[in-house]
Amino acid sequence: MTTASKHDQPIGQSALDQLFFSARSQNAWQDRTVSDDQLKQVVDIMKMAPTSANCSPARLVFVKSDAAKQKLKPHLSDGNVEKTMSAPVCVIVGTDYAFYESLGKLFPHTDARSWFFDGDGNALQGKIDETAFRNSTLQGAYLILAARAVGLDCGPMSGFDPAGVTKEFFPGTTVKANFLCNLGYGDESELFDRSPRFDFDEMASIV
Repeated sequence: MTTASKHDQPIGQSALDQLFFSARSQNAWQDRTVSDDQLKQVVDIMKMAPTSANCSPARLVFVKSDAAKQKLKPHLSDGNVEKTMSAPVCVIVGTDYAFYESLGKLFPHTDARSWFFDGDGNALQGKIDETAFRNSTLQGAYLILAARAVGLDCGPMSGFDPAGVTKEFFPGTTVKANFLCNLGYGDESELFDRSPRFDFDEMASIV
C-alpha cells in the first residue's frame, strides 16, 4: 500500500501569489522597519531547505544600522546606492569556501569532508569552489522565498564590488560575498511593468 505524503497536496493560489506571481523585485521602499525577530525567522525557514550533503555554505550579514550601511555604500554600483540606503535591511549573502569543516556536524552519518580531498589530503579546490558557490546561491534563493513567506519584499542585486564587500564584512575568514538582497516593504508605485517570461517550450522539455 502506498502511503500518501503529508505534503502531497499543492499549496493554495494565495501562497503562490505571495511567493511568485504577485511578488516583485523591489526598487523603492516604504518607511517601515524590519525587526530582528523577522530576520531570525527568515533564517530559521531558509536553513531547512536542501543543499548538497547539507553543506549549508551560505553566511549572512544583515546590514541594518546606519553605520553598517555607510560601510557598504562605497562598494555599491551607482544604480544600487539609493535603493539600498533607503531599504530597511540589505542582506549580504556570502559563501564559506571552507564549508567542509562543518560537515561532521551537518552530515554526521558519513565522512563527507573526505569527499573534498584527494588520497594525499590535498584539497580538491575545483570541487570545493563549485559546491560552495552553487549551494550558497541556492540558499540565497531560499532566503528570498523565506522572506516573502513572512511578508517581506525583496530586491536582489549583483551590482556591487564583491572583493570590497568581502574585505569589509568578512575580513580574515574563508567567506566571500556572493550577492546582495534588500529586504523590507516595497513601494509598489515605483515598480516597472513586469518583464516578459519564456513560454514552457522556450525553456524546458520533457524527455
